[in-house]
Amino acid sequence: MTVEANTAAISIASERSSVLRPVLEWLARRAEPVVISFGAILIGLALFSIFILVIGKPPATLFQLMYTGGFGSWFSIQNSLSRAAPLLLTALCVALPARLGLVIIGGEGAVVLGGVAAAAIALPFIGMLPALLVLLLMAAAAMVVGGIWIGLAGFLRHYRGVNETISSLLLAYIAIALMNQFVEGLLRDPASLNKPSTSPLPAEYMLGKMPGMDVHWGLAIGVVACIASWVLIEVTSYGFAARIAGGNVRAAQIQGLPVGRLIVGFTAIAGSFAGLAGMIEVAAVQGSANASLAAGYGYTGILVAFLARHNPLAIIPVAVLLGGIDASGGLIQRRMALPDATVLVLQGTLFVVILFCETFYGRFKIFNPDLWKRSA
Repeated sequence: MTVEANTAAISIASERSSVLRPVLEWLARRAEPVVISFGAILIGLALFSIFILVIGKPPATLFQLMYTGGFGSWFSIQNSLSRAAPLLLTALCVALPARLGLVIIGGEGAVVLGGVAAAAIALPFIGMLPALLVLLLMAAAAMVVGGIWIGLAGFLRHYRGVNETISSLLLAYIAIALMNQFVEGLLRDPASLNKPSTSPLPAEYMLGKMPGMDVHWGLAIGVVACIASWVLIEVTSYGFAARIAGGNVRAAQIQGLPVGRLIVGFTAIAGSFAGLAGMIEVAAVQGSANASLAAGYGYTGILVAFLARHNPLAIIPVAVLLGGIDASGGLIQRRMALPDATVLVLQGTLFVVILFCETFYGRFKIFNPDLWKRSA
């Protein structure tokens, strides 16, 4: 009887283990990017603390001001959310091509050209068309121009073998030069003396604030774009084909997948999101296209995408975090007498640490089901 009871207990335990094991494996796979990314942030902050100590400032005060400036009050939170809005879209410009194994870092170019295109197409229709229709035209123009600009990097990558990282970065510099040429020449408002700009948008043609908040609708647009991108990648056959091509291009070609169209298509979609970020900056923040469009959102978006492991849904909280750090820059500069580049140093430190931590993925048994099976 005892032997039978033991056998039954072992059988029940085995059944429970067989049921729980897939769940634990799923949790382990999902937990790995969260744990490693969080660890990378902590390591980056620790290294940055050493830098702050070297220049004779207390790290505790810095981090307290960083929290206060980014999330310490409702005003600070709204400021952080406003700054996160363009980061959501520029991070997608990096994350979507990354699913194909591409590293696009020239989203800044699509941002500035998207903003210029949005301002240019709005000017002839102001007073002629309803504000909503003009805003839709601005968004469409910005997305088309941004899509073409980053899609060009994808085209060069597949059909001419040009490295997409280098080409997209060089295209960003060309885009900034074109933006300066337009706003200082053909599209310049004669009334803009000290800072060459296009003609300002009337207040009724600006992108408004969300109800109950001092945050423009660009935040909601960015969140929707992230959700739509996740659906595109994880649910649709187009996204599945992109993941296959990103894993092994030769295997994708053998299966008959249109690798060229996937590369150009995904880079164009990514660029359209960055172009939309430029339109939002014009229609919700600046009111016109000028040199302020080159604010570095495209480059910060790279950090957001890597921290989020190129997951569109994870981009949302990471963008808010980086938006809060960026929002605290002015307070840190005033209270601690630090240069305004201090936040940029922190972002650079985090990026280097994140790249270093890439080597740790798949090395820990707790996160790797294959190692579980080998050691079982």
